[in-house]
Amino acid sequence: MLTREFSADAMPCQRRVAVQWVAAGILLPTWANGAQAQMGLSGAINYAGWFRALSQRMAKAYCQQYLQVLPAAALDVMGLARKMVQSGSGELAKGMQSGQWPAEVGRQLAEVQKQFALLNQMTTAPATTTALVVAASEQSDRTLLIAQAVTEAIEKMAQAPSARLVNLAGRQRMLSQRLAKNYFLNAAKVDFKVVQAQLSSDAADFRQALQALKAAPVSTPAIRNELELADSQWLFFESALRRPADDAGLSAVATTSERLLSVMDKLTGQYEVALREVLG
Repeated sequence: MLTREFSADAMPCQRRVAVQWVAAGILLPTWANGAQAQMGLSGAINYAGWFRALSQRMAKAYCQQYLQVLPAAALDVMGLARKMVQSGSGELAKGMQSGQWPAEVGRQLAEVQKQFALLNQMTTAPATTTALVVAASEQSDRTLLIAQAVTEAIEKMAQAPSARLVNLAGRQRMLSQRLAKNYFLNAAKVDFKVVQAQLSSDAADFRQALQALKAAPVSTPAIRNELELADSQWLFFESALRRPADDAGLSAVATTSERLLSVMDKLTGQYEVALREVLG
């Protein structure tokens, strides 16, 4: 296991980091502030899309614990991610119970919960070996695949061009977490060519999607503001990803990935509002 020395003063500092992230809304999804009586398709796309990010987020936090990168903050991130999975599953289940979703979507949602249960079990064990971290990462990728499938299925149900924007912006949340996870896997000396390849392709995907969002006809002052913030936060995050995986580089990736996630979540929420207005 890779270790780092931490003084007694370091733990309160890490807790302050976690509290600051929560206070800034960085760890909270746009839909966590209250449940709707009946979920619309725009909200369902956002909820299901969050599962993609949560799968990678849990693996990222687990790898952070292994590397001892802000471990107390990573523990808080893991705990909140688990709560968000439960909350999101419960809200989407209400849609199934009300007959809003086709049976196939229900089967996919059940599979998402099954895969998250496995991921939760894996990440409950202390992160003491590279093998455990790799296993958690692989399970997070399996969870991501089914979460992507159910998100796309709900998007198709919306039958509105702006539904794609909710999905696309929401996917950026996942990319922010997977990029950070793979950076940490590299730091953990995981010798996977796929890790390097995915880092490169995800960065290209993020840049391309950001340009597509900026070129989209759906726009409001709030959306334009978040797009500008996304541009700047992406530059900070991209710069951090290029740093050597030393203490400073690892901490920079941990914090900038959180800030980028926050901005992309707010942007996804703005597109969700725009879609809700279209669907009524």
